Amino acid sequence: MTQAQALFKNLGTLTVSQLTDLIKTLLEGCFETVALDGEISGFKTSGPGHWYFTLKDDKSAIGAMVWASTAARLDYVPKNGDKVHVTGRLSVYEPRGTYSLVCSSIMPMGLGDILAQLEMRKKAYEAEGLFDASHKKPIPSHPAKVAVITALSGAALQDILQVLERRASNVDVIILPSAVQGQDAEAQLAQRIRQANEFLIADVIILGRGGGAVEDLLPFSADQVVRAVYESEIPIISAVGHEVDWALCDFASDLRAPTPSAAAELVSASSGDDLLALSKAKANLVSAMQARLARGRMDLDAVRIRPYGRRLESQLDGQMMMLSAKGEAISASLLAIARSREADLRLQAHRLADLSPLAVLNRGFAIVESQGRTIRSSKEAPRGARLDIRTRDGSFRAISEGESDEV
Repeated sequence: MTQAQALFKNLGTLTVSQLTDLIKTLLEGCFETVALDGEISGFKTSGPGHWYFTLKDDKSAIGAMVWASTAARLDYVPKNGDKVHVTGRLSVYEPRGTYSLVCSSIMPMGLGDILAQLEMRKKAYEAEGLFDASHKKPIPSHPAKVAVITALSGAALQDILQVLERRASNVDVIILPSAVQGQDAEAQLAQRIRQANEFLIADVIILGRGGGAVEDLLPFSADQVVRAVYESEIPIISAVGHEVDWALCDFASDLRAPTPSAAAELVSASSGDDLLALSKAKANLVSAMQARLARGRMDLDAVRIRPYGRRLESQLDGQMMMLSAKGEAISASLLAIARSREADLRLQAHRLADLSPLAVLNRGFAIVESQGRTIRSSKEAPRGARLDIRTRDGSFRAISEGESDEV
């Protein structure tokens, strides 16, 4: 007979409350810290923000919960079917005589391995020089064109567009849609970066997405994406997730923004800021002119008391008229130069528009790609290759028959 059996044998008759209280004391005292691996089932949330679910394996199950105060600081929100690693303590609910696990942490199984692998790759890239500060390019504060590489349906794109519309509505935004998670995301992200550089379509690129689990952000740490960011001739701002999130492309980019909205603010000068700067410059100029005029009046008053004061005033009047005439001539010359420059800029804009890939498409041509690469020769499309063909108003797929033999 064990000690526990001997203890219970000598307890005599107990009430339900006494027995439950004894069980509560024993369980909670013996299992203050528990670590479990299992599968999430029946996940639900309550109004105050608590999480309730069942943690199970192939033979058993236990009820579990995460209080709202704990859930608020967790980066990972589980879903049914997830394999997770949890830590917590056992708690007995006396009115029902049931016990459950109160979780203090919860993370997907294998997360520690993922983070360790990312840290190792980060060190390797640092040793290779991909994160060197000397390689980073300055971000233009007043870009004319901004390319955004992200998902069309994501909240990140809407956040960026709203900020740019509010702060710099004159900026042209070129959207290069790409998957941001899943199997195809790595290749698409790298391809969009290369395409932006191939056609030099923007002054700066915003690469990013909204927040998510560590696994969801992995495409932005893929080798081909990191190297495409490093090799980009166009400055790139990495805006992946929220402030607490990170990806390896953050370190290879020219600038890391904590959120997509913050990235949009970095490339847009607020009109209010510009007006404030102009207002301060105007006030300083007026103040300097007033001080100069005051000193001039004092000098003029001193001259007027002398006999030759009137003659000097006449000479000053002549000089003032001459300065006025020269000022008008200079203004006219500057205006002519400005109009000439404006005409040149318009001409260059038309030339650039003619060189745009979209203009080529409008003239009846098409862009043919295979496996993310632009096809420039029939030799690059062997028989049976899958082709993605983009026209002016859409795209379609085809199968290459290869080079046909002349008859």
